[in-house]
Amino acid sequence: MASGTETSGSGDLGRTLELLWDTGRRPSRGPRPGLTLERIVAAAVEVADREGLGAVSMRRIATELGTGAMSLYRYVPGKGELIDLMLDRVQRPSEDPADLGDGDWRSALHALGHATLALYRRHTWLLDVNQSRPVLGPSALDGMEKVLARIRAMGLSDPELVSAIVMIDGYVVGAARTQVYEQEAGRSSGLTDAQFWEAQRSTLERAMAGGRYPVLASLSEGTFGTGFDHFEFGLQRILDGLEVLVARRRAADAPAPSAPPAGSAGSAGSAAPEQPA
Repeated sequence: MASGTETSGSGDLGRTLELLWDTGRRPSRGPRPGLTLERIVAAAVEVADREGLGAVSMRRIATELGTGAMSLYRYVPGKGELIDLMLDRVQRPSEDPADLGDGDWRSALHALGHATLALYRRHTWLLDVNQSRPVLGPSALDGMEKVLARIRAMGLSDPELVSAIVMIDGYVVGAARTQVYEQEAGRSSGLTDAQFWEAQRSTLERAMAGGRYPVLASLSEGTFGTGFDHFEFGLQRILDGLEVLVARRRAADAPAPSAPPAGSAGSAGSAAPEQPA
């Protein structure tokens, strides 16, 4: 898998926006009744899921749909625009409010992290698209609207709220890339993870016994095993950091306690009550 083989927004931006938001002129009926933009995009996603983004071309999608490539051009100008339509299709947010946690901002961002990881695992070709300048369609905005509505209670500034989402996404993309690459390495080598590490065992044991790596040698058995959920650990630490920031902002915004009136009981200038003899 080569990262960044395609770039979002590489097609005709105006035409892409028309197609995403359904504001352009609809094509006249083509020679293949029933052909729609929705079917074209769905077929392209299916090909990318099965064979990777490199397999997606106008000719290939036309073949999948049993029509000629020229028929597709009546609906979408080319592959650049098609890529952005594919991105919007797979990013459609869930309609179930429970999929964004139990209502507080932390559960919403936690759910977002896991949902995004699942998205990249279902559609590994997403890692091959440079999305640094995304073309925003209804799915992207629907998803952001739902998350922002849940996390607005954090009390951060608007740029900071967006940055929290960007932070989660950046973490997930890195984790997804590692997981997908591990799967691809297994398929291409024909070795399972267990077989791969077993092949290195004797060499590593000799290295640990030589005294050059005392800290590594002292680590407990199973430290590098698969039982530890590194993704969840990292995600929780990001949320912990945000929680500290939220608490700090709330403390700073809280009104200062008012001083008691001069001469009132307990004030610094009041006299202690006289004690009985």
